[in-house]
Amino acid sequence: MSGIIAVVGGTGKLGSALARRWAKAGLSVIIGSRHAEGAVQAATKLGFGLTGMSNADAAAAADVVVVTVPFAAQEATLVEIAPYVSNKIVVDTTVPLMPPKVMTVQLPPEGSAAQRAKRLLGEGVTIASCFHSVAAHKLITDMEIDCDALVFSDSKVARAEVVALANAAGLRGIQGGGLANAAAAEALTSVLIFINKSYQVDGAGIRISGTLIDPVS
Repeated sequence: MSGIIAVVGGTGKLGSALARRWAKAGLSVIIGSRHAEGAVQAATKLGFGLTGMSNADAAAAADVVVVTVPFAAQEATLVEIAPYVSNKIVVDTTVPLMPPKVMTVQLPPEGSAAQRAKRLLGEGVTIASCFHSVAAHKLITDMEIDCDALVFSDSKVARAEVVALANAAGLRGIQGGGLANAAAAEALTSVLIFINKSYQVDGAGIRISGTLIDPVS
């Protein structure tokens, strides 16, 4: 794992948490936002050598772009960064939550938010999907998080890269197959929200049981 990581929408809860964890782990990370000033302020507040730019400038400067925006902002954000992500890995963290029924699975016509990202960005961009089931309010702290992060992509290289990013954030990254399989993780988020409410859990996550042997590339 090498190069510069841009966290687009990085002033939000998940984006800030991931950016902070990666920067603390020694990775080179840029926070992106619609307004560069807000990104700079967030980077300064979080520390660990983070820098801030507009979403477009962050995407242009990065080798890997992680999109951490709500579903309602996904299309506009992807259109904004599209000219700058050719031949790069774009990690989409979007969950298609549609208030007020966030505890009900509501996947988009494409089958998943990840497949929607693939349609919007087109050929020449490698899409991966991850970080759906981790509680951002825990991730922003230094606490250990007993949670797996399922990684989906049609590229084995991209899956391995994002597994390494998940591990660097203090999670356990696990390959979950091709991009179409991201629908399962996106849908599971609504289930976890229901579990949080019904069982009064402070950020339920997932953990894959059994002894895992790293897949052969």
